[in-house]
Amino acid sequence: MKKFLEFLGVILLIQGVAAVVHELTGWMRGWGIVQHLGFLDGYELYGGIALLVLAVAVFAAAESSKG
Repeated sequence: MKKFLEFLGVILLIQGVAAVVHELTGWMRGWGIVQHLGFLDGYELYGGIALLVLAVAVFAAAESSKG
C-alpha cells in the first residue's frame, strides 16, 4: 500500500507542478490534466495548487502507513 500511495503522490505532484508552471509561464501546453478539465476553466492555478497540497497529504499518508 505504501508503494501505491507514493506512486499516486508522485503523479499528483507532477500534475500539480505542470498546472502551476503552465498558468504562470505558459509552458507545458496540453501536458497536464488540469487544463483539460472543463469545470476548472479560469481556476487552473487553484486546481494545480490543490493537487500539490493533495500530493503532500498523500506522501504523509504513505509515510504513516505500515507497508
